[in-house]
Amino acid sequence: MKSMLKLTTITLISALLIACSTSPTGRKQLILLPDSQLDEMGIASFQEMKTATPQTQNTKKINDVECVANRLIAELPEKYRAQAWEVRVFEDEQVNAFALPGYKIGVYTGLLKVASNQSQLAAVMGHEVGHVLARHGNERVSTQLATSQTLQVAQALSGEESQTKQLIFQGLGIGAQVGIILPFSRTHESEADQMGLDLMAKAGFDPRESVKLWQNMSKQGKSNTPEFLSTHPSNQTRIEDLSAAMQEPLAIYQTLKAAGRLANCY
Repeated sequence: MKSMLKLTTITLISALLIACSTSPTGRKQLILLPDSQLDEMGIASFQEMKTATPQTQNTKKINDVECVANRLIAELPEKYRAQAWEVRVFEDEQVNAFALPGYKIGVYTGLLKVASNQSQLAAVMGHEVGHVLARHGNERVSTQLATSQTLQVAQALSGEESQTKQLIFQGLGIGAQVGIILPFSRTHESEADQMGLDLMAKAGFDPRESVKLWQNMSKQGKSNTPEFLSTHPSNQTRIEDLSAAMQEPLAIYQTLKAAGRLANCY
């Protein structure tokens, strides 16, 4: 028994050392799973969403969202830019959007009532794409696996049902219930905000509108807090952090404006 415990401990420590990675902002993170496995789960989850939730038939809404998505995707690193991203607009009053491993983006029509212009929508979508680029889903699931000392990844990847595989799917929020929006930590949220702000500016959207977006979110009221905000920093903290990080993205935006290269989606 002691030998088994010792072996498990050594295996765990070795895996943690090997799996140490760095996020796009330079933050150390734990990555235990291959990205291909997360992509597979993201694709499966997105398919469930398309089956369970009706997609809008409003052509203008679809075109607006796809235009913003295309502008953002065009500014991604080559590894991500070259992928076949799928974008869908769901007919639902949720004030929400998401991006999943496997290059899937979903926007609910409820968000379009709060994000009142193209730049505010780009702020949300850029934030969500930031989660994918920073591998936050993988990091979150890896942390759960490490915490539970469950390292039977090979069994989980075999395609057979297992306790580990169930844990991974639960960590991603995959299932019939509305758990698809990952409850990321506040560290993840702040990092995605930073990445999204930079991305939207490079894509030709006004980064100052990200602050106005969260002011709009605040007007939703405490008794009607959107699901999108459920695990996020407070609105005021977010507004302050975005404002403090505005100088460089705004300079990028102003340069594009002078060159006549701003986004024109709406």
